[in-house]
Amino acid sequence: MITIRVLTEEIISTINREGDRDEKLLGICEILSKGIDHYDWVGFYLLDPGKERELVLGPYVGEPTDHVRIPFGKGICGQAAEGEKTFVIQDVTSQDNYLSCSVNVRSEIVVPIFKDGDIAGELDIDSHIKGPFTKDESIWLEKVCSLISKIM
Repeated sequence: MITIRVLTEEIISTINREGDRDEKLLGICEILSKGIDHYDWVGFYLLDPGKERELVLGPYVGEPTDHVRIPFGKGICGQAAEGEKTFVIQDVTSQDNYLSCSVNVRSEIVVPIFKDGDIAGELDIDSHIKGPFTKDESIWLEKVCSLISKIM
């Protein structure tokens, strides 16, 4: 079993290696997807520099999604961006404002990424299991996103 410490070290190594931002973000998606069994879709939504309050799909691992652009406030990702806080949804069927990416998704966690105090994007993770995300996991992913902010 891969530990959180090992996953964190792999993420730090990916952030520090040569390459462009999107290659590094894709590498982080792969690390998280392979390292945590209940992470069935892992990806980044990035602030669109041309549109102040809209997210655009960045690198991801998992099934393709129709949601390539998300306005602030729409869906879980848009709410996390607008509120600038982590959203943990243990049962997506309980949400009125949920944007379904796949009929298999049962839960989702979205963690904002900040650069110089402003939202720059977010890490979005979907699971096919209802209720898998823990408080410790949420705190860890916030630390991971703090590390990722260095390459934003």
